[in-house]
Amino acid sequence: MSAPAVQITGLVKRFGGTTAVDGLDLDLPRGTLLALLGPNGAGKTTTVEVCEGFLRPDTGTVRVLGLDPARDGAALRPRIGVMPQGGGAYPGVRADEMLGLVAACAARPLDPAWLLDVLGLGPVRRTPFKRLSGGQQQRLSLACALVGRPELVFLDEPTAGMDPQARRLVWELLGALRADGVSVLLTTHRMEEAEALADTVVIVDHGRVVAQGSPHALTAERAEAAQLRFRARPGLDIELLSAALPEGYLVRESSPGAYRVEGLVDPQVVSTVTAWCAQHGVLAEELHVGRRDLEEVFLELTGREPRP
Repeated sequence: MSAPAVQITGLVKRFGGTTAVDGLDLDLPRGTLLALLGPNGAGKTTTVEVCEGFLRPDTGTVRVLGLDPARDGAALRPRIGVMPQGGGAYPGVRADEMLGLVAACAARPLDPAWLLDVLGLGPVRRTPFKRLSGGQQQRLSLACALVGRPELVFLDEPTAGMDPQARRLVWELLGALRADGVSVLLTTHRMEEAEALADTVVIVDHGRVVAQGSPHALTAERAEAAQLRFRARPGLDIELLSAALPEGYLVRESSPGAYRVEGLVDPQVVSTVTAWCAQHGVLAEELHVGRRDLEEVFLELTGREPRP
């Protein structure tokens, strides 16, 4: 059985008096997609940069494709693809020029023109980078990470700035990569992206792993904390709705017009919510009862206050 694509044991990385990563363990099996999640400052970027060889660990062991990224960088770099958020290209370079330059550095590159077409960038292949939209820049950065046929890809917020069509296209491409045996380590703030794509989710906070497992396992562990979700006009008086429910239930407007009633949901609770909506002239749509989603698990583990 081959070693994991990424294997981290007891990783510690400090910057002065700040401990960015504090004894982190992580395994990414070959041919799978791992989503590394955490609030700002949790240690995600530092962990990935150690794996890419840009930072050296203070203590702990890191192996990427069986190699030490700090010591064996020359041997490792041709075998991995890296997609930083923001692209990092010279503003005046055309899309096809940028991808062609990266392809020229690879031993067995994919056809750049084909890859541009796959990612929907064919019509803008001669457009300067600075004139591409944010989503197009992200797709070009992804193309640069993939054109060298990597065994392992590091992706940082790969669908940031993309419209739903482009995001769905990238999701399909990542699924195809995984089916072809490519390993993927993904960082994202999109919980639905992690839930849809990942074989394994690792949630970190303050430099430590606080939960890991498949998306289904992480949400199933908290299945007893069911919730009722519905959509209605934004700005409902959720305090009034909470007052109508038995003690211990919590109502949140998670995003404008999206409401969650948290607690053990039974027929009486559903009846109370629908009766309250009818009494206040509220049309409740997309009423759904089920376990918490990955976003709720994430917030439960890392807190609800924004991080700087």
